[in-house]
Amino acid sequence: MANPLAAELDNNRRAPPCSLVIFGATGDLTKRKLMPSLAGLHSDGLLPTNFSVIGFARRDKSDEDFRADMRDGIEKHGREGSQESLRAMEPSIFYHRSTFEDPEGYEALRQRLDQIDKASNVRSNRIFYLATPPSAYSGILQNLKLSGLSEEVGDRFSRVIVEKPFGHDRKSANALNEQVAASFDEDQVYRIDHYLGKETVQNILAMRFANGIYEPLWNQQYIDHVQITVAESIGVGSRGSYFEESGITRDMIQNHLLQVLTLVAMEPPVSLAANAVRDEKVKVLHGIRTFKPKEVPRNTVRGQYTRDYVGGEEVPGYLEEEGVSADSMTETYTAVRLQINNWRWGKTPFLLRSGKRLPRRVSEVAIHFRRPPLHLFHGNELSQNILLLRIQPDEGVSLRFGSKVPGPNDDIRNVRMDFRYGSAFGQGSADAYERLLLDAMLGDSTLFARRDEVDEAWRIVDSILEGWHNYPPKPYGAGTWGPEAADDLLRKGRVWRKP
Repeated sequence: MANPLAAELDNNRRAPPCSLVIFGATGDLTKRKLMPSLAGLHSDGLLPTNFSVIGFARRDKSDEDFRADMRDGIEKHGREGSQESLRAMEPSIFYHRSTFEDPEGYEALRQRLDQIDKASNVRSNRIFYLATPPSAYSGILQNLKLSGLSEEVGDRFSRVIVEKPFGHDRKSANALNEQVAASFDEDQVYRIDHYLGKETVQNILAMRFANGIYEPLWNQQYIDHVQITVAESIGVGSRGSYFEESGITRDMIQNHLLQVLTLVAMEPPVSLAANAVRDEKVKVLHGIRTFKPKEVPRNTVRGQYTRDYVGGEEVPGYLEEEGVSADSMTETYTAVRLQINNWRWGKTPFLLRSGKRLPRRVSEVAIHFRRPPLHLFHGNELSQNILLLRIQPDEGVSLRFGSKVPGPNDDIRNVRMDFRYGSAFGQGSADAYERLLLDAMLGDSTLFARRDEVDEAWRIVDSILEGWHNYPPKPYGAGTWGPEAADDLLRKGRVWRKP
């Protein structure tokens, strides 16, 4: 099936020749996401000519060993036709063995990149992808600077892609950004949040600003509240040790959900240029006040799943998971009520929730419109009109509204208008990493987080985490929609959607 990215690009948006160096290339991310995405781009003719991949890691492997690993990854995780693309790409896939701390390894990398350029008779650009734990960033960034690899010489660009998490709190995020800034200018930095590459997330801007029917209603006068949900049906599984250090708030709220909120709430940008869009996103975050400690219990709920039955099978509680402390206070569920203090949204609350071991895996934005001021159709209990943006699964948009049932009575029933990517365009949406990798090659940073965005998001989240010190997580049964206390966040008779 063709990738919809192919239809978006014309001859003016072809990426120039470049080499992608993946640090931590023997990790799961490379096999599961990066190489399958590159092979998908190759299938659609979207990779630049003279494109090469260099895996950088400490394990002892040859070029052929690395290529075999990538073949295995694409066979398991790639889309149809990816295997043929990988075979065509293999002569341009290499492996470079070195530790992240060894300066000589970076000098050897520079020489190898020069050899690749010489063999193709092209002076290619460089992109460095940090697919490593954040603890390795410092050594990598310093050595890229010392070796001269971070320098942009003439018209050749040098860029760095940084994976989340962007720090553990505001202080560590600022320290990380200082490390990045010591080696790369801000316009060379691409902080990747794969959620922003999802088709429905991107479609928020198109839906709002390419149509005349939504924007006049997109304000506190017509929208009662907004619910943003990212739910997972699975537990933490083998990620218990990692999850103990992060929790769902750092793992999901600080990045994914706040990024989606900014796209829903932002003012129209003056253009679709990267910084014009990101300027408006930052303004939204500026409008969200830092919580005072006494405000946190009233505006947030954190929970932790307990042993229960899911689909007839008993599943363990969080405290029983591998790698989890028996007295852990780490939250597996977070719900937050946010107010954006500006003229557009002053009276419209934004409700964010994310959790593990919820009834189903779903990500969505639900725009709840206000009810009509006068109820003419007595005897009919009408629900609110809802504009639903489905991020996963079944990406698309639906609108719920009331319609008269055929017959002599004035009976009103809720109906839906649905748009689905697969049925509307005859093809599924592209993998998020395909879009984001291509944008990094093109130099389009619209869908990447800017430094001030990261700082503002951590300001908000830090105040929540600090306010939780004296409040243990509330238990909720695995397979339920979280602690009952989360219902109190909505107020005024509102209820959470149960997708």
